[in-house]
Amino acid sequence: MGAILRYVVSGIVQDGFATFPMGTLAVNVIGSYFLSFIMYSTEYFGIFGREERIFLTIGLLGSFTTMSTFSYESFRLLEEKETLLFAVNVIATITLTLFAVYIGRITALTIWRR
Repeated sequence: MGAILRYVVSGIVQDGFATFPMGTLAVNVIGSYFLSFIMYSTEYFGIFGREERIFLTIGLLGSFTTMSTFSYESFRLLEEKETLLFAVNVIATITLTLFAVYIGRITALTIWRR
């Protein structure tokens, strides 16, 4: 299910971007957010049980996020001498996925503290 969702979301986002892998960046940011939300919701508030957490994080999000695709596409940008796009992709992916983890944490803590 996660891989199918990745294919759909990445394809929709990528449409219109010729060389920059925007679809991969998007699924990595979205996946980071939801992984953080689920983990913090479970850790602090017990919202998800062990089985649900494993299914959602390893099963669904593990096949949704695409670090291997990110690595390959980044390397291809280097091979194609697109060093600026390579740098933008690496910096944006790392920065935005870490930010998505932070926002997921804040969301979980805000929602479940009510």
